[in-house]
Amino acid sequence: MNAESDEREKVARQVTTAPATGDVTEEVTAEPPLGSRAPEFIKARRTLHISWQVGVFVVGLAVVAAGAAMLVLPGPGWVVIFAGMAIWATEFVWAQLVLRWTKRKVTEAAQRALDPKVRRRNIILTTVGLVIMAGLIGVYLWRYGFAMPWTI
Repeated sequence: MNAESDEREKVARQVTTAPATGDVTEEVTAEPPLGSRAPEFIKARRTLHISWQVGVFVVGLAVVAAGAAMLVLPGPGWVVIFAGMAIWATEFVWAQLVLRWTKRKVTEAAQRALDPKVRRRNIILTTVGLVIMAGLIGVYLWRYGFAMPWTI
């Protein structure tokens, strides 16, 4: 067995507990191996592979820079930044590890958000906030009528 086949056999195990029933389930998902995903004919030639990596880095950098600009300009900044990270992850192990960590954290946050206790708390807080806003609007309308505080 070589190192590449050993990497393929590694699996990620995720243990979850169903909030309603308390049942423990274990999901087994195979993660792709770490490392370059360049075609074999490119990996076979060192100069070509280095050139490929430089190209991937430059394209990924341009996409990440565009995403960073979109954080202050109109546009889906974080989505574009993660797309740039995905481009880098096709070639660089550090980017693959960052994306795996990010996916794990997003999955954990989604599971926490779907917890019935958290959902109930969020619904209650939203309802209380809406009642307070309706009360403030009602007091404003009672006091000043339907007049805007500025003249048009």
